[in-house]
Amino acid sequence: MKTTYNYKIFNFVSELPAEWNLLSTENVFLTTTYFEVLERSAPANMICHYIGIYQENELIGIALSQFLNLSQLATFGNKDQYMVKAIKKTVFKKLVSHILIIGNNMLTGQHAFALLDKIDKIEALKTLKKASERLKTIFKNKGIKIHITTFKDFEHDELPSFLQAGFQSYYQFTTQPNMVFDIPSQWKTEYDYIDALSKKYREQYKRARRKSDGIEKRKLDLEDITKYEDTIYNFYQHVATNANFNTFFLAKNHFQVLKELFKDKFLFYGYFIDGKLVGFNTLIKNGTIIDTYFLGYDKNIQREKMVYLNMLYDMVAYSINNGFKEIIFGRTALEIKSSIGAKPRAMFGFAKHSNIIADLTFEKAFNYLEPKVMWKERNPFY
Repeated sequence: MKTTYNYKIFNFVSELPAEWNLLSTENVFLTTTYFEVLERSAPANMICHYIGIYQENELIGIALSQFLNLSQLATFGNKDQYMVKAIKKTVFKKLVSHILIIGNNMLTGQHAFALLDKIDKIEALKTLKKASERLKTIFKNKGIKIHITTFKDFEHDELPSFLQAGFQSYYQFTTQPNMVFDIPSQWKTEYDYIDALSKKYREQYKRARRKSDGIEKRKLDLEDITKYEDTIYNFYQHVATNANFNTFFLAKNHFQVLKELFKDKFLFYGYFIDGKLVGFNTLIKNGTIIDTYFLGYDKNIQREKMVYLNMLYDMVAYSINNGFKEIIFGRTALEIKSSIGAKPRAMFGFAKHSNIIADLTFEKAFNYLEPKVMWKERNPFY
């Protein structure tokens, strides 16, 4: 007898079944607490839905979907040349401004779904695909045409399941890799990390630490985050708008809400010079994994004090000292992250355009709008 699953789409966290978190035990980004963060402080151009996969009346899978309206963005990023930026803006608004994502566009990694081990994964993916089609209809009924449906970010060993589930007609893509730092089990303190660095990179470490002289690092609580809200957001916006490409900008209250709901699972560090905030970085505890989150800094002191590089070293030190197994650094600033020990991990996705003609040329358009980033991988260890 063939296994059949069904699905339910939820609009609000308050609607989610009581057993939801039993399936999200290994991923904090699929919990109701995190979804409440999104509900209270998602980017202005984002709408979230939550998908439950059922076998009869038993919840056997959970998933997150995000709708992005790129036409609401004033800028996609400031590093592009004027003509390229203008072309991107025109193309996106007319052909790909409405994107439906099964997954989390604010993070790197597989935060799309979680399934019980006992179930048929192929059938679950088929059901998830049906749910995405239903979501397109829901948005259509609101007068919003979905241009692109995409499932992201998956590692290579997950691809066969998608193909068996009927995703052959989707464009399979890969973008910049996820930079991941695997912490050797024998390392107990940051000094083990420093000892493992080759001479060249140990000198880089020492130089960066000398440059940071005069900077005081503090762990900030909710009251502090609220107090420095304007400065924090200005620093974040500086980094975000200078990225090659952006599909969202955080809500101003995002860090406050995250700290309020995540408490000690969300770490916020401020960097001060003479009592003045000059930068910040954030970490999220996800089981045995540390996810690096958003950061920002005063552009006027970044180069002189090597603020960004020192933040990376601080993230490594914290993770080792506190017994974490892995650090997720995400898919930006690839070369500098490799210089401190992170390794690239290829991530894949599937995408399909609603327009048949546009779908035929989707690969060329995707490669043009998201060109490969040229970078040199470093190895800082002996």
